[in-house]
This record gives sequence, C-alpha cells and structure tokens, in this order.
Amino acid sequence: MIRKLRIKFILVSMFSMLLVLSVILGIVNVLNYDEIVHDADSVLALLNEHAGELPVPVQAIDWRSAGDRYKSPELPYEIRFFSAVLDDGGNVLATYNDQIFAVDEAKVAQYAAQAYLSGQTGGFVQDYRFARYAVQQGTLITFLDCGRMLAGFRSVLIYSVGIAAAGMAAVFGLVWLLSGRMIRPVAESYRKQRRFITDAGHEIKTPITIIDADLEILRMETGDNEWVQDIQAQTARLAALTNDLICLSKMEEEEVQARRIEFPLSDAIRETAESFQTLAKTRGHALHVNVEPMLSYVGDEKSLCQLVEILLDNALKYSREGGSVRLTLEKQGRSIRLEVENDVENMPKDVVDNMFDRFYRADRARVSDGGHGIGLSIAQAVVSAHRGKISAAVSDGRLTMTVLLPAD
Repeated sequence: MIRKLRIKFILVSMFSMLLVLSVILGIVNVLNYDEIVHDADSVLALLNEHAGELPVPVQAIDWRSAGDRYKSPELPYEIRFFSAVLDDGGNVLATYNDQIFAVDEAKVAQYAAQAYLSGQTGGFVQDYRFARYAVQQGTLITFLDCGRMLAGFRSVLIYSVGIAAAGMAAVFGLVWLLSGRMIRPVAESYRKQRRFITDAGHEIKTPITIIDADLEILRMETGDNEWVQDIQAQTARLAALTNDLICLSKMEEEEVQARRIEFPLSDAIRETAESFQTLAKTRGHALHVNVEPMLSYVGDEKSLCQLVEILLDNALKYSREGGSVRLTLEKQGRSIRLEVENDVENMPKDVVDNMFDRFYRADRARVSDGGHGIGLSIAQAVVSAHRGKISAAVSDGRLTMTVLLPAD
C-alpha cells in the first residue's frame, strides 16, 4: 500500500509538472510562430502595394509599417520574395523572381499554382509564406521566404522540448529520492499499525480460547442453557473476527510474500465451489459452477481458495430469495478471469463503490448474520497479493464480482 501511495504521488507530481511545462512551452512557441506569421503578412501587404515587386527607388517603401522582425531601413535588402500573376483559370500570366536566387521561373509557376488551387488567401508552401490578392489581370500571389525564421522557430521548439525533457528527468530523480524520505514516517506508522493488529490479535486469541474452554466445563457442570449458548456463540464470533483481522493484517504487510507454487487451479476452484452446493440448497439458491478444465496457476493455493469461499459466501448470503449464483473460471487472453454472479434487489451505487471497505455492511439489518464486514477486504488483499484486480458491478439485477489474475 505504501509503495502504491508513493508511486501515485510521483505520478501526480510528474503529470502536474508535465502539464505546466506543456502549457508554458505551448504558449511560448505558439506566440513565436504567430509573430513570424504576422510579420511575414505585414511585409507581404507592403509588397502588395507595389504589385508584388520592389518599388523604384526602394526608398519609397515605408519600412515602419513592416513587422517587428523587418522594421528596419534595410528591409529591401534583407527580404527574399517572388510573385506571380494568374488569370481566372489559374494560368500563370507573369512571374517575378529577381529578388530570390533559390527559385527559378518554373518553381514560381509551380508554387503559384499550388497556392491558387488551395483556395486560401494566405498560408505556407514549404517555407514560403504567400498572400493572395485580386488585381486587374486576375490574381496576384506574392511569396516571402521565411526559411531562416522558421528554422529558428524549429530550433527553439526542439531545444525547449529537450530542455523540458531533461528538466522532467531531473525532477523525477529528485521526487523519487525525496518522496522516499517524505513517506518514510507514514510507512513506519503503517507498519507499526499492521504489526500491532497482528500482535494484539494473537494476544486476544489466548483469553478467547480460555473462555471457550471454561464454558465447556461450565456446561458439563451446570448443563446447557441459553446463556451458555449465547456466550459460546459470541465467543466463536469474536474468535472468527480476530482470525480475519490477523489474516488481513498479514496480507497487507509488504514484507510478507504469499507462497507461490504451481498448482491445478481448475481443480482447486471446482472443489471449493462444489463444497457450497449443500449450503446453497439449504438457503434456496441454485449454484452453477462453470470451470474451464486444465488451468494451472503459480500462486498461493490456500489464499485463492479462501478468495472463492469469501465470494461465494457473500453471494449466497446476500442473494435474493430463490435467486441463482454462478461461478465462472476461464482463461481470458493473458489473464485468468474468476467471476461470481448473484441476484440482488435494489443495490445502490454507493454500496457497490464501498463494498470492499473494511466493516462495510450493505444491509445494516443483517448485523447478526455471523459476518464481520471484512470478508471482501480480505478478498481484495488476496487479489492484490497476486498482482490482480477485483471489481464489482450491478446490471439487470445481477451483482458481478470479477477477479482478473495475471496468467504469466
């Protein structure tokens, strides 16, 4: 439990940091990209005023209206651009590429046709930002070379992601080390609590045994009566509760590992389930057992049989009158699925959500039925010890307990 708590703490911390870094880096890079686009569009609008060419003389350009990245008197000598005029059918009528070396007239016509067919008023063709304008001859499409700015944007993006990843790794190492120290007092307290329950349980068992023995002697001397029977019944219940608490405490102690040996799971589960047939008949229920044959498993046979006993006892105890109980064991992919179903009446969602809590009773009227409300807690501990999962669900008046155990 403590190990799982530590892992959850680390995961929450790392997810929170990842979320914050993602938002920060996303905002920074999006703003950077938007600024590149805005500045490029400003220059394209400036060129559009002169039909996609530099005016003569170049001093006629009002460089103050350009974007921040181009707001300089050197603007005419820094930018690389080309343009093309197309008719209404998309045919290239004229091209201009005097201000760029990397693009010839064929490329100008190709890029212009590609931008024209896109139907957009602005966008990118490779690393060239284009803007589309209506002119007297048809359509003017002007392209601005944004290669250097986009290369810088990509470098910032890559470096920022790399630095963030390195920071995440460093924080993970620090959180892993510091979380161990932070959680150590909690782990120690939890371990002492578990040890206290186990030790106290063993201490309580001794006087219970003495009381039970004294009652037998008292019965022999005074005869049987309702008071002796009541004391013996409550003593037996207290002994059973003590044993259950000791069992649950031992299973939750992380240093205690379940004995893992390979055994015929199908045979063990079938024998355990069949032993409940008589109890099911006396309570007016039909018990159906469907076990896939020849299944073996590496685990603690005793605790898994106890798991089946708990689930079946719970199903028979709380099934509606005349209802049926079904146990199914089968191989499902890389897991072994154990399922116990029984009929129920009006089971609220909060009961299903809390039924694995200790001392939780679904029916408060049944406080004297011999149970203690920790059976399903023990079942959950058994499943967790085998690295499995247990869940409960209600559908169409049927309560289904599902256990998934890793087959490998």
